[in-house]
Amino acid sequence: MNPVIVIPTFVSARRRKDGGSILTTYDHMTPISQPGELGRCLNSLQKVRGIGQIVVLVASEPTIENQAAEKVQATVSQFPGLNVVVVGAPELALIQQRMEQLGLGKLAKEVGLSGYGAIRNLGLLVADTLGFDAVVFLDDDEVVDDPDFLQRAVYGLGKLTKKGIPILAKTGYYFNSDGSYLSKSQDRWYNHFWQQGKAFNKWITKAMHGPRLSRSNHVCGGCLALHKEAFRRVSFDPWIPRGEDLDYLLDLRMYGSDIWFDNQWNLRHLPPETESEGNRFRQDIYRWLYEYRKMEYSRTQIDLLQVKPSSLEPYPGPFLEAGITKRIRLTAFLRSLARPDKKAYRKAARAATGEATTYAQRNCAKYFEFQFVWPELMARMENDQILRTALLRSAAQRAYGMEAPRQAMEQAVAAAGIDPGMTSEIRLNIAE
Repeated sequence: MNPVIVIPTFVSARRRKDGGSILTTYDHMTPISQPGELGRCLNSLQKVRGIGQIVVLVASEPTIENQAAEKVQATVSQFPGLNVVVVGAPELALIQQRMEQLGLGKLAKEVGLSGYGAIRNLGLLVADTLGFDAVVFLDDDEVVDDPDFLQRAVYGLGKLTKKGIPILAKTGYYFNSDGSYLSKSQDRWYNHFWQQGKAFNKWITKAMHGPRLSRSNHVCGGCLALHKEAFRRVSFDPWIPRGEDLDYLLDLRMYGSDIWFDNQWNLRHLPPETESEGNRFRQDIYRWLYEYRKMEYSRTQIDLLQVKPSSLEPYPGPFLEAGITKRIRLTAFLRSLARPDKKAYRKAARAATGEATTYAQRNCAKYFEFQFVWPELMARMENDQILRTALLRSAAQRAYGMEAPRQAMEQAVAAAGIDPGMTSEIRLNIAE
């Protein structure tokens, strides 16, 4: 196979504790004045056998989008042995313009650099445009120790199981800072109604003792491989605040496919310290209430397979059942008594019956509307040589510097195997 590694990275103007909007509050953002974790991740990839193209997606606040892309490019330039394309706001503008030229309309909410789902959709679209047949997602706060990481990533991908079921998506697992694949979530009294870590540990313990590939209930978004037959047909959900990886598993099931767990494919996850536990729980509230409403809505659609919580035991089934709102309120209240960020937890408790519920009700049908568009979008953008050349030119200009744009363009075109005559057909507005 010919996989591309896609790594989203998040840059902020300064360290933020209060978070942004519900879709732009991320688990961690690197202040533009700090180096962040991306360099460590790229350094670990230098030893991976057979590594080819890497795409880094740069998400940031609009006020610093150009500086953020330059910062990431400076980090990437420290690893000349890696073939890395940086996709920031200028490249996104090219993509959006090309979509309009092809009559695909504006999909800025669905495919872009704002929100976990939209960012992953952008990665899929770039992979499709550049002609790759598989995508391997990593997170920038992860470290790869295995030289055969990429080989393990595509093991079984595109093949059939003994029962003739195609393996079009698979996930691995990560070790935490303690060297364990088990969740660190503590079984404390204030988590009595929210045993997320305990349920996950029960599931993965069984999966680790099973065959190498087994049907998965869990997805590690930073250790995820998708075959083109999956990502051309099913998109990520741009309206889910976080947990877009697990949500993708549910989406695949609704559209007749699945994700497989590979218990021999792993890496290390070394995230920076969480700024606010309360804000993260607020994201979880929006996430699970939205997921519950989305699953309820999906059962009204005759063209979708029904996914029942009972098929997702021990995790995440319990978080998709009726009564989730009550459990959220109780957990937020109990944590506000015992954990830091008391105000944030109390605010989260209020959100469960207010703004989070409203958000879920207003948006739970939108993903399915977008899904009607996604396969056509991917079909039209697949190997689009005009956009492909424009993207490579833009990335090359940033990488090589404006003093030699023609040379950079020639190198990009040659690397892409594109007829040089094609470049004269480019009518996209590329900032010089």
